[in-house]
This record gives sequence, C-alpha cells and structure tokens, in this order.
Amino acid sequence: MREVVRAAGGVIARRDQRGEVEVLLIHRPHRQDWTFPKGKVDAGETDEACALREVEEETGLRCTLGSELPHSSHVDHKGRLKVVRYWAMRPVDGAAEPRNEVDAVRWLSLAEAARTLTYERDRVLLKTFSSMPSEPGDRPSPPAGRGPTGPAKG
Repeated sequence: MREVVRAAGGVIARRDQRGEVEVLLIHRPHRQDWTFPKGKVDAGETDEACALREVEEETGLRCTLGSELPHSSHVDHKGRLKVVRYWAMRPVDGAAEPRNEVDAVRWLSLAEAARTLTYERDRVLLKTFSSMPSEPGDRPSPPAGRGPTGPAKG
C-alpha cells in the first residue's frame, strides 16, 4: 500500500484598486515552479491549522479561512501519494514576501495566474475558486472620503 502524505494550503485572494480579484502565487526555486502556498501537515495538527501555518511561513501573511476548495492529489517525487486540501483565504495581517523555500511571491489577476501556474491541477483549482461566489468581507475598500455607496451627504 502506497504511503499517503497529507498537506494543506490556500488560495489567497484580495481585491485590487479597481475591485478585481488577485491571487497570490509563490515561486519555489528548487522545483522551478509557480504554485499556491502549501505544506505537509505536522503530527497532531489539523489540516486547517496547517494551511494557515504554511501560508504564513511561506508568504508572511496571516489569513482567515474561507470556504474549502476541492483537494488535489498527485504522486510526489518519492513515489508517495500526496493529498492537498485547500481553502480560500483572505489576508488580515502582514505583507506578502518570500520566505523559507520560496524566492518570489506575486499578486496576479485570475487570468495572469492561470497563465503563470506551472501545474494543471493548480489551474483547475483556480478555475473552481474563480467560479465561487464572493465571501463576506471580500469587497474592495471604498476610496478615502467616500462611504460604501457614494459621497457623504452633508
């Protein structure tokens, strides 16, 4: 029976100044790939806690968990089955920067991310993410001096 490696990660999203969704991709130099942040689940750790920890360790962002996305699986370079659970995430603190085995991070539009991702399984995940309804709190901030529906009335 093949060993199974459990992992978890996130599709981190924000809104740009125009209100368009951007997602954060990471680049790993040892694999020469662009992907979503993820990592192996530690003994005694929940998948959700792992996803949040790995995202912070690899990107410097503390995030909140949103909806769970479909998992992906593949055979890793050691011949083990790797099953990765993903969640939609929204950053709440920190600045996106490369950390640990990551040498670059990029906020990209959904179309740019689809072109940049190395693996087809990640493009499938992105497509599922992009078809989900927006989550509460996932709205662009109003411009300074304006309320949510327009200029303040005097």
